[in-house]
Amino acid sequence: MENIHSLTTEGVNPNTKDIDRVSTLEMVKMINEEDKNVALAVEKELPNIAKAVDEMAERFKKGGRIIYIGAGSSGRLGTMDAVELTPTYNVDPDLAFGILAGGEKAMYRAVEGAEDSRELAVEDLKNVSLCEEDIVIGVAASGRTPYTISACEYANEVGALSIAVTCNGNSEMAKVAKISIAPVVGPEVVSGSTRMKAGTAQKMVLNMLSTGTMIKIGKVYHNFMVNVQPTNEKLVKRASNMLANLLNLNIEDASKRLEDADMSVATAIIMYEKKVDCTAAKDALDKAQGNILNAMELL
Repeated sequence: MENIHSLTTEGVNPNTKDIDRVSTLEMVKMINEEDKNVALAVEKELPNIAKAVDEMAERFKKGGRIIYIGAGSSGRLGTMDAVELTPTYNVDPDLAFGILAGGEKAMYRAVEGAEDSRELAVEDLKNVSLCEEDIVIGVAASGRTPYTISACEYANEVGALSIAVTCNGNSEMAKVAKISIAPVVGPEVVSGSTRMKAGTAQKMVLNMLSTGTMIKIGKVYHNFMVNVQPTNEKLVKRASNMLANLLNLNIEDASKRLEDADMSVATAIIMYEKKVDCTAAKDALDKAQGNILNAMELL
């Protein structure tokens, strides 16, 4: 394994050497200037991100699970992306979830030594019965974390799709994974603090992977998240506004149609467009695996 000092993410940033000696405004300007480089680094990885999305969508449609795995800040970012898929796209939490080195308690407090255990990663993946249909997204800024490298290796062993999300171009993890996504953002504002630019880059990549997969499998209609679960007042209003916008209705009519569709935006759209009742719309959606366009074709 390479010397940590040779890693881009561990370098010293010449642009911020005096960050502790400038005004507060100059300090945050320095941080902002460095952050501007992140999107450009991610842009260079778009072909790899697109390849990953296509393969993820194919596996997910066949019942494969999206499993994010990592240690520390990187692992937390993966878990956060997984958790958001349930309220946003109505994805069963058993089909998209995060695994953190050190377990759930590591979400809130560092678990020392967990990231260095290769055996723990294999054990964690065996505990969720990893299989060849699944997708394993290993997240590690350095690309050298033993726990996450081992997770990708085990994914390969069972035939699952392994994706590495790192910020070092030629890391060991990038070499192990079937698909490597490595936006190189350069040294951090504060040396080694990879929760900053590297974390931002990882978050952007994970957003693309999960959102792109949901779009490919039909969880998005035009550019609306029509599978949102309206579980609180804000989300009910958002769902009603979606319907009003998509179907050119006033908000009162949209709210009534949402209620008639058992609070499902997708069902309400099909009921309106195809002039069918709630049961028929739901049946079509089930047959089309939640894809509105395919469901309407069936009707």
